[in-house]
Amino acid sequence: MQPDPRRFAALLAGYCLDVQPGQQVLVRSTTLAAPLLLALQREILEREAWPALRTALPGQAAGYWAAARDVHLDSLAPGEQAETETADCLLTIQAPDNTSELAAVDPAQMARAARTRAPVRELAMQRRWCGTLWPTPAGAQQAGMATGDFAALVERALFLDRDDPVAAWGELRAHQAQLIERLSEASELRIEAEGTDLRLSVAGRTWVNSDGRRNMPSGEVFTGPVEDSAEGHIRFTIPSSPRGVAVEGIELELRAGQVVSARAGRGEAYLRETLATDPGASRLGEIGIGTNFGIDRPVGAILFDEKIGGTVHLAVGRSYPETGGVNESAVHWDMICDLRDGGRLSADGIPLLETGAFWTDSSGRLDE
Repeated sequence: MQPDPRRFAALLAGYCLDVQPGQQVLVRSTTLAAPLLLALQREILEREAWPALRTALPGQAAGYWAAARDVHLDSLAPGEQAETETADCLLTIQAPDNTSELAAVDPAQMARAARTRAPVRELAMQRRWCGTLWPTPAGAQQAGMATGDFAALVERALFLDRDDPVAAWGELRAHQAQLIERLSEASELRIEAEGTDLRLSVAGRTWVNSDGRRNMPSGEVFTGPVEDSAEGHIRFTIPSSPRGVAVEGIELELRAGQVVSARAGRGEAYLRETLATDPGASRLGEIGIGTNFGIDRPVGAILFDEKIGGTVHLAVGRSYPETGGVNESAVHWDMICDLRDGGRLSADGIPLLETGAFWTDSSGRLDE
């Protein structure tokens, strides 16, 4: 059983993208998301807007990288930038047929192509955009779940199991606004867990209430740390798979905001190549706090895993300008530190998140 594609499409075109008459909506996914893509086409047309569906075939990405030449790594396809410029809204739907499809691709090639595509990514960030996921058997396998159970988790994470998903996202937004009230007064954050003791400054930075309009699902508050402030070491206990490359057991040491030591139990070559992409790739561009307790386990998709209630994630690379962050990079890689088993996040020495639960100033729980 999969989420109802009509309800899902209505949430994306309405709540997330607010599609208006005459707008062009650029949608990228794979053929495995056909039920959702067809529902989206109908929803967008009913809003008197223009759907532009770009669907990849199974194996297309692996075939592209295997055959790509220098020209494909060092230049943009004709029309790629123009297509992004003419789009009013951009929607990316993850729907993999093989979550490890790019595992054998040379990380240096990926970094090289990422540098080339940086202007298009910057342009896309200026549009109304959203990223989401359609459950597939490959996604379920990566999550270590039965296909039906994975689809049910996706439905819960998106609040599509609620009578009124939009109202549910409004409730989460209100809770996150309370959290931001506390964080906005803080100067220094400290993350403590096994293998982790990291301090960083967020003084003067703006916290963003991520309530599902850009990521669906969402459930986080985030900002850009002061670029030269991070001091200490951190272990990321939840694996990540950027571009389908499995990376596990990441440990970073930072001094004056710069990664000075990096290792991983798996995927270390990819980690090192990525951190060397450009000068900004080895600095932090984001700190985020997960608040979505509808996601209770990692599934191997960063879109979901970084939102797990009771976790903290840091991203190396590009800052989001709306936070006041100024770090520039072709990279933005979120890495997750799970605080649900004895970890702690403090703001100016006062516990904010401990063992997976939030605290108010008066030491009362906000969430369990």
